[in-house]
Amino acid sequence: MEEEEEITSVKDELPSNHFTETDLQEEWTKFLGELQEKDTIVYNAISSFKLTKKDESTVEIVYPSDSARSEFEKIRAEFFNHFMRKVNHYNIVVEYRNDVSLKKEIITKRKIFDKFAEINPLLREMDEIFKFDLN
Repeated sequence: MEEEEEITSVKDELPSNHFTETDLQEEWTKFLGELQEKDTIVYNAISSFKLTKKDESTVEIVYPSDSARSEFEKIRAEFFNHFMRKVNHYNIVVEYRNDVSLKKEIITKRKIFDKFAEINPLLREMDEIFKFDLN
């Protein structure tokens, strides 16, 4: 029990300076830029994340899918360690919220064709006759 009390008291003694939404957004944008050059796979997975400051010690992260969140977990410490040092606020709490609307859908030629074929069924007949290459 003594160890837990020591850890709590040490954490309370760390500085918790004010930071703004702008600070958070600037650092996130800069971090994404560096990540894009370093690791494009992780960048593509987390580039649609939205980080917002909820209150003085809470950052909310809105993510599109659980797989994207797991990719974020790989680099979360790297970002927040840098950010906490930058703003001198070491008691930041992270909250997650899933929002499927952030998911990026890759639009293919086939999907576009299907959308137009719903509007005009004659396109399906033309596709059968002419064998359109929609790959």
